[in-house]
Amino acid sequence: MKVLICAGGTGGGIYPALAVATELMRSGVPNEDILWVGTRGEMEEELVPRAGLHLQMIRGGAIVGVPPHVMMMNAAKLTWSIGTASRIMRQFKPDVMFMTGGYMAAPVSLAARLHGVPISIYLPDVEPGSSIKAVMPLAQKVACTTEGSRAYVPAQKMVVTGYPVRPELRAAAAMSQEEALAQFDLQPGRPTLFVFGGSRGALNINRALMAGLPTLLQQIQVIHISGTLTWSQVEANLVNLSQEERAFYRPYPYLHERMGAAFRAADLVLARAGASMLGETPAFGLPSILVPLAWAWRYQKVNADFLTERGTAVQLTDETLPDKLVPTVLDLLGDKTRLATMRTAAQALDIPDATAKLAQVVMECGRKAVHD
Repeated sequence: MKVLICAGGTGGGIYPALAVATELMRSGVPNEDILWVGTRGEMEEELVPRAGLHLQMIRGGAIVGVPPHVMMMNAAKLTWSIGTASRIMRQFKPDVMFMTGGYMAAPVSLAARLHGVPISIYLPDVEPGSSIKAVMPLAQKVACTTEGSRAYVPAQKMVVTGYPVRPELRAAAAMSQEEALAQFDLQPGRPTLFVFGGSRGALNINRALMAGLPTLLQQIQVIHISGTLTWSQVEANLVNLSQEERAFYRPYPYLHERMGAAFRAADLVLARAGASMLGETPAFGLPSILVPLAWAWRYQKVNADFLTERGTAVQLTDETLPDKLVPTVLDLLGDKTRLATMRTAAQALDIPDATAKLAQVVMECGRKAVHD
């Protein structure tokens, strides 16, 4: 069976697609029968070849949340890309298209429909973004992370699979916390905070954390992924920390292989409320402090509300971060009973076989088309 994957832009869509691709190959689909379609300058350009998958590029760009002249230019690129996507369909001849979002999904989905290729969607967030909303009428199946998506997805198309956590993260969840802490040369028994804001970083989270480090590091230890865009500021801030404080602080621009170890080492996570938080924090049974990105339409706030309502997270905003980050972190890490309750609530949301379930949805969608 040939599978065409269309996923790009952010890790919330790319990493689930990578997990599914890995599961498809484990189930017997040769890697040459999987083709990924993406755009230049985005995360997939680095991550997909690293996974040993074939990648083809189309032209495009965001048309939501950008200035009008950029929107018009990118819309023209995407319209032009329908022809490129159609050529890819003719040459590759996929049995099924699998998409997780991203602005390139529209031209690729239109080309798939024109060539009679069935479309399966994975919705990482609780609420679908604009690209998934646009393509949903064309899709045969829409797999979802949570039951919370029933308000947005037609019942006859919806399948709840859970979030497909990457295999390397699942493997890290099985190690001991002491083993994970040793990978960062940190101390067992000292509360550990894991902070990240996506591949590019979260400027407001980074700034608030840097301001609070002298107070935090008196009592806890911190693993901090700054993201690539703000790494220079985080690196420059190291001179403001004493040698004693530096002993409990581990900053990185980004982590690849040790991301799972960072989750396993942590007692608490501070992060944005992207789709990955719906799957990765439950996989590690981790309580979290979520700071939804204000301009990311509504979906990060909906994700954060879903986790907060189920007792796994508390929320802060970019505006309240400077004043509330330090007391919120220290209060939570100092309250063992509350942390234990939040851990139990997080573990209850985990679906360990989500990747296999999602891969099965994709395969069944393709098989049905072949038989028809």
